[in-house]
Amino acid sequence: MINNRIIAIIKRELREKLMSKSFIFMTLLVPLFMLLMIGLQMLFALYQGDKGTRIELITESESLTESCKKYLAKQDFIKDETYAILYDTVPRKSLKSRIEDRKKEILSGKLTGVVFVPSTALKDKQIEFYSKTPTNLTVFEKLDNNLNEVLIDQYFSEKELTDEELKFARMSVRFSGYKVSEKDELEEEGYGNTALAFLFALLIYFSVIFSAGQTLNSVLEEKNSKVVEVLLSSATSREFMTGKIVGCTITMFVQMVIWLLPIIILVTTSWITLPESFTIDISYGHLVFFLFNFLLASFIYQGLSATVGSMFNNPQEAQSGFFPVIILILIPFLLSFTIMRNPNNPLAMAASYVPFATLIVMPVRFTIVDLPVWKLILSQLINIATLMLIFPISGKVFRIGMLRTGTKPSLREVLRWLKS
Repeated sequence: MINNRIIAIIKRELREKLMSKSFIFMTLLVPLFMLLMIGLQMLFALYQGDKGTRIELITESESLTESCKKYLAKQDFIKDETYAILYDTVPRKSLKSRIEDRKKEILSGKLTGVVFVPSTALKDKQIEFYSKTPTNLTVFEKLDNNLNEVLIDQYFSEKELTDEELKFARMSVRFSGYKVSEKDELEEEGYGNTALAFLFALLIYFSVIFSAGQTLNSVLEEKNSKVVEVLLSSATSREFMTGKIVGCTITMFVQMVIWLLPIIILVTTSWITLPESFTIDISYGHLVFFLFNFLLASFIYQGLSATVGSMFNNPQEAQSGFFPVIILILIPFLLSFTIMRNPNNPLAMAASYVPFATLIVMPVRFTIVDLPVWKLILSQLINIATLMLIFPISGKVFRIGMLRTGTKPSLREVLRWLKS
């Protein structure tokens, strides 16, 4: 039960956390940091650093060489001189000697590589690339589709097809996804919910790791400075641990609500209009579920980090004990990437009901796929059961560990604490 002593400890934690510079700094910095990471990712994706690339493109027939030259001359990377392409016609039997002739230029970097389009490519579309870096993806990205277009034109040139038929042959298949739900109307869905699912997973992971680390260091600091002896003279160890965990969790919850304000505004108002391919289809229920799930995640990991902090005497020892806690949150976070590709993956469906994993997996799945209420309730019952199991264990370890000094405790010694 919450009593006056626990409330006093909670207030103490809130004063230290909510009014601290680090809280204000992190609350403001994280959204900016995420925007910066997205911006840098887009910048790095767009910047390929391939200006000055020189390629020698060789085919086995004059007509194919002319077709490549004519088609590639229209491309922007040729017009802006990012790529310089030399064209030649050489039979397969003379290719080896040509590579030997170009070997010095290739190794010195003056020539990026030699692309060979054999006559058999009109049947199997197999093209060869000889280079110091034969896995240069930027070259493949630039030439792949363009050479494919040339091969299609060459292949159908004797088939007497019209321009419209050739245009159709070049077209790739495009999928438009329509979400089937309880609603009467079928709606085309973009990638907004997938991006939001990633954001939810990232927020839980980042917030839990950061706050759990803070709690770990805070417990270690209070233990080593003997502040804990003063606090335990007016409250029990269970009351002290409860107050500390609740105070830290309230701080995290307030911070998370602030971080989610742009999403809340997006859902509740029409102030922001997103492109059709990036529309977000979530309700208040998604946000309520996410926040409640996050609240339980905070309690669970705050309890684990406080327990680990109480067992050790210095940060170096505590880090080794904290590593398993990091693994418990890292594995579900990595699994969330698989879920975004296929939410109905059997592994994802099973992980939705595994303790610790469900804290990240279920919010990610629920953002992408409509789930029945009983599945959401079951996942939260698992979280509550996990919390109820951890707290008694944490209380026993915390009670003994906070007053213990000396050598690093062994696993057998910790098990004795639990039996006492």
